[in-house]
Amino acid sequence: MATLEQAEKLRQKAGVSYEDAKAALDATGDDLLEALIWLEKKGKTAPPPSGGYYSSRSQEEEIQPRRENVKAGKENKGDGFWDFLGKLFRFLAKLFHIGNTNYLVAHKRDEELFACPITVLVFLLIIGFWFVVPLMLVSLFFGFRYSFRGKEFGKETVNKFMESATETAEGIKKKFQDEMER
Repeated sequence: MATLEQAEKLRQKAGVSYEDAKAALDATGDDLLEALIWLEKKGKTAPPPSGGYYSSRSQEEEIQPRRENVKAGKENKGDGFWDFLGKLFRFLAKLFHIGNTNYLVAHKRDEELFACPITVLVFLLIIGFWFVVPLMLVSLFFGFRYSFRGKEFGKETVNKFMESATETAEGIKKKFQDEMER
């Protein structure tokens, strides 16, 4: 059911009476854009200067069956296999973009040695977890420091965690050296 606010907004945009605005909203399931297009098709309002009828539906399609499907909960939500694949592809593309715009940076004596994209790091962890993780841990004892750089991973909290791991390794190294000196 069309509200007074919707009818007023449509009336102002289309320059029609409340009666026409309410009829258009009722005919289109209270969709303001579709109601504006409906008014254009009926000749009650002028289309924009560049042209009108910007509906995704064909001109022959009836609006009433759509309203009945929405009321019955039968609106097509696009949950088909290809829609799922499209959503999955967009999600993976977004992850790939994030992984390629954020970097793991290795430092030694305040000099940046290399910056590795997160995507490459994840790939290396997948194929060689038992080699990469021990190598990174051992490198901490040789003065390497790691941090993240980028919009998503370059946050202060993430880099504080990396710094605390480095400080822990330095503490263990110092204790070991103190024990060796005794």
